[in-house]
Amino acid sequence: MDLKRTLKRRALRSRLRVLDADSVKAVRHFQTAISLHCHTQHSRETFDFIPHHAAQIPIVRQMFRIEMKRYEARHGRPIDFTRAWWAPPVTARAVFEGETGQIARRLGMRALVSITDHDEIEGCSLLQVLNLPEAVPISMEWTVPYGVGYFHIGVHNLPPDQAPGLARALIAYTRQPQGNELADLFALLNELPGVLLVLNHPHWGIECIGRERHEAALKNFLSEYSHRIHAFEVNGFRFWHENEETILMANELAFSIISGGDRHGCQANTTLNLTGAASFEEFAAEVRDGASEVLVLPDYSEPMAARMLEAAAETLREYPHYPENQRRWTDRVFVQAEDGEVQSLSCLWENGGPVWARAAVRMTCLLGSPRFRPALRLALSSEEVLS
Repeated sequence: MDLKRTLKRRALRSRLRVLDADSVKAVRHFQTAISLHCHTQHSRETFDFIPHHAAQIPIVRQMFRIEMKRYEARHGRPIDFTRAWWAPPVTARAVFEGETGQIARRLGMRALVSITDHDEIEGCSLLQVLNLPEAVPISMEWTVPYGVGYFHIGVHNLPPDQAPGLARALIAYTRQPQGNELADLFALLNELPGVLLVLNHPHWGIECIGRERHEAALKNFLSEYSHRIHAFEVNGFRFWHENEETILMANELAFSIISGGDRHGCQANTTLNLTGAASFEEFAAEVRDGASEVLVLPDYSEPMAARMLEAAAETLREYPHYPENQRRWTDRVFVQAEDGEVQSLSCLWENGGPVWARAAVRMTCLLGSPRFRPALRLALSSEEVLS
């Protein structure tokens, strides 16, 4: 049987369900729910998108330009946003307990959780040494430079004895891509039967190069490496029209779809996978063979803008019970100097930073608070929903 016919047969075994009272009964035969694509405080979330998005907001655009000119006048060079990053406000254990707790409460199933911090496996490695009720796969979200842009690949379930070396190799390629090394890395990962490779949020133009250029890069990327990818992600933090594009693309290319919640804050993922597998290795084998059951939770249908604002408020909020150097949002933002030294923003900004930054943070935390949630969701109720 040729590859095209094999892939076509695989795609027919991939399904998406929306959770409601009827579907709860329909999925009771599944033994396990899997939460994929979670981020913890070990994730390095870049700021390279800031200039692009700041230029799109009229009032912010003017303030941003003034601040950038002041910085360049003082330091003799523009700000390099690629040298700054932020970390989510949640520990690996808190993410694990939040995801397993939701699955037990809402579905009554056994839970598996795959944490995929950006180009980092430390959170997974820390969980590996704890006496947790379920094994935690060592996973990461790998940033893959490609042409004018880059893509995010969910690399799930690296073998524990090989994970550190494999992670170093993947991260080295991200920092300095060379020649045909990408093909070799994909081939190496595919040789490991328990590893699952997912193209995360494929239609999200994370590089801010424009939709047309991103889609052209995506087409070229898939023409070279689609035979090394096992599934396309339906993302819990992307708009439904974008996920629909992913599902259509999966159907056209005869690929499976898979869930990915993409949580960065305190709220649990809104998309899950259901399986009868007893381990992540068995689940990976199912997906690699084309079988995937995606479950979308009712929370996904909440207005996306409101959910994003709530997540932003969780990121910027102060957590008094955290260790002293992790309580404020400025403790969780880091900058690398020209000499390589890394400092948190709280060490660089006195009194919490400029007035405009403090005001923006206070406003975001207020609008994203539980107090404003009903009004915000009402105001955004006309936003597209899952149908």
